[in-house]
Amino acid sequence: MKKTVLLILSLFLQMPLWAQIYEEDEALYSEEDTTVVADSVPADLSWPMNVQARLDRLMKSTLLETTQLGLMVWDLTDDLPIYQHNHQQLMRPASTMKLVTAITALQQLQGNYKLYTSLYMKGRHEGRTFTGNIYVKGGMDPAFDISDLRDFVYQLQHGVGVDTLRGCIVADVSMKDTLKWGEGWCWDDKNPILSPLLIGKKANFVERFANELARNGVVLDNVMQSTGYVPSDAYNVATCERSIDEVLLRMLKESDNLYAEALYYQLAASYGSQPARAIHARTLEKQLVNHLGLYADDYRFADGSGLSLYNYVSPELEVALLRHAWLEPAIYAHLLPALPIAGEDGTLKKRMLKTPAQGNVRAKTGTLTGIISLAGYCTAANGHQLCFCIINQGALHATEARRFQDRVCVALCQ
Repeated sequence: MKKTVLLILSLFLQMPLWAQIYEEDEALYSEEDTTVVADSVPADLSWPMNVQARLDRLMKSTLLETTQLGLMVWDLTDDLPIYQHNHQQLMRPASTMKLVTAITALQQLQGNYKLYTSLYMKGRHEGRTFTGNIYVKGGMDPAFDISDLRDFVYQLQHGVGVDTLRGCIVADVSMKDTLKWGEGWCWDDKNPILSPLLIGKKANFVERFANELARNGVVLDNVMQSTGYVPSDAYNVATCERSIDEVLLRMLKESDNLYAEALYYQLAASYGSQPARAIHARTLEKQLVNHLGLYADDYRFADGSGLSLYNYVSPELEVALLRHAWLEPAIYAHLLPALPIAGEDGTLKKRMLKTPAQGNVRAKTGTLTGIISLAGYCTAANGHQLCFCIINQGALHATEARRFQDRVCVALCQ
């Protein structure tokens, strides 16, 4: 009896971690839920037939009886598709739309791109009194916060030497159009404010600036607040810079919609027409899609974050973009570190725990009512690099769709 207990204990301790129970979104998954039963796949199947057999078994899921699935897996190492299911089906991507934005932006803007918010002055000094206007030119930096604003106040007080201000604080928001929302956004969603001049994600920059000046002892003598343009002869006092990597990190890891829209309008601004409009960003996205050998007019691009119900893409398109990014080191080097890692961080922190996919899958999640999506990269057990896109549409129970997608990822990594 003692020997039997020791044998059972020994076998349990040798169980692979991915065969143990894990939790995601407060739903428990067992070994049967998260892994493909290895005994059901003939041991003598070689690559890629083994992974194809696992995925074929998953296609029998009851989830697919009442919902739509679009799935495509591409072997980057061999440079060929290894699995396709409705891969050309047009579907709403939800937040995997952020991959379209990120890859197009990195293609167009490049990895050394920066976002700027700048402070200017025009007027005359009399001792420590400045009579004239202060201008703040917005560059749609989604991360500009109170610490950055205080740096501006410090430069006025100690860099320029101002303790009394007479004139106006002018907001230059000419970078983009005046639309405060995206095309196809739902009125009852948690939508970001699309303004070029934000502080803490709110569009009350000038008011906060005036309050911070007063709080730090700067006398505001009949100072007015307005909007306008920075004159060509105004001089620069301070500039806040934000790298594209800082924006990508929060945009993709945490699926921040404002950060995605901010990058979308950086892309739009690079088109060369002012003010920047969403149609300019769409034009550049379409140019890239056509360059990849697909037909851009087959798809619909509406915004940068995936909030819009007017976005329509296909798994084939998202895989083509992921493949393009992988083939371009200058893009991939910035994209990969910003993607959530299964079981470790971002929106995948609680998913695929204790499975072969943990620490392996790096992918962007997406969630809208009825839409659950996942697209990114992983490494197969034979060392092949893969990219994939999974879109479940009509899935009103998000946990069930995420469970299915996790099983797909385990099948790829197993």
